[in-house]
Amino acid sequence: MKKETESYFSNIPDPRIDRCKEHLLEDILLLAIIAVICGCESWETIEEFGKSKKEFLKGYLKMPNGIPSHDTIERLFKRIDSKEFSKSFMAWSDSLRIKEQGEFLNIDGKTLRGSKDEINGKYAIHLVSAWSHQNRLVLGQVKTGCKSNEIAAVKELLTLLDIKGAVITTDAMSCQKDIVQQICDKEADYIIAIKDNQKNLKEAIEFEFKTQSNIFRHETLEKNHGRIETRICEVITDLTEIENIDSWVNLTTVVKITTTREIKDAISKKEERFYISSLNQTAEYFITAIRNHWAVENNLHWVLDVQFKEDHSRKRKDNAAENFAIVRRFALTKITQAPLKRYGVNNRRLIASWNDEYLTKILENL
Repeated sequence: MKKETESYFSNIPDPRIDRCKEHLLEDILLLAIIAVICGCESWETIEEFGKSKKEFLKGYLKMPNGIPSHDTIERLFKRIDSKEFSKSFMAWSDSLRIKEQGEFLNIDGKTLRGSKDEINGKYAIHLVSAWSHQNRLVLGQVKTGCKSNEIAAVKELLTLLDIKGAVITTDAMSCQKDIVQQICDKEADYIIAIKDNQKNLKEAIEFEFKTQSNIFRHETLEKNHGRIETRICEVITDLTEIENIDSWVNLTTVVKITTTREIKDAISKKEERFYISSLNQTAEYFITAIRNHWAVENNLHWVLDVQFKEDHSRKRKDNAAENFAIVRRFALTKITQAPLKRYGVNNRRLIASWNDEYLTKILENL
């Protein structure tokens, strides 16, 4: 484990003065990751965890001067270069990924609400993440100052990731010609939502669905907890009547999803959503692919908010918020890879904190 970890953390510049380095950088990072796996959320609890698990941790940390204090841990996390730490996470995550043709990579943003510092005029940090649906892995994240800058973050993330052969799914914020070009240049495909940020194209697509007769269709019905949800997927591949369609690289198909929810005989308002894609696939394929996009919300963002209480974190100074967000994603990935039947993430973290055998299983190949 040490050898693996050192190889991924070795490129992170140590911001400390040499004479002040009583603890190894990789030891502090590993201690934080293991502590967060076991439910720790603060600098103080990480220190106390290290002290209580010192004998166990000897198998993973060198600890030349024992367990670092919470002040030492906090200072380091404030000062570590977040971009370099993120790159180390991405390299590690990519080593766990099983690449396959047609792999769904869901790209979506999440705001760390607790990182907002109104007194000092600091916006909340917004992170754009890439989630591999098939591998159930966070492949990487890029920080942006606020949600309005998400487009630049998506471009940077696409530059850093190996997306060849994958299918990129994103929300309407990323419905930009240069992002589509970037995806195709890297030999990937796309399914991208479209809203009024591309008003002319959206109106043209809506018109096609009203006037064309050659439309492929697939319908699903889902019953759950007294709610009935009907989804209808319609697909058009004849785009000859849409103006300037060639300016969207490899645009082959437009998709319409109509969702109707019925709760106790009351039908809610229908919701219509539109998508563009470089794929020539069936309506059944698209309804599954678009549904899978929301895995990034359910399996990543929801878990980080509810199980890791990410939005409640008040780490705000310097790089602490972003760096600790990376630690959470390290921890979540390892917990996800070592499932425990019938138990959710919270219970797995609790069990790992007292069951060294299970914790050892989680820490394999970290």
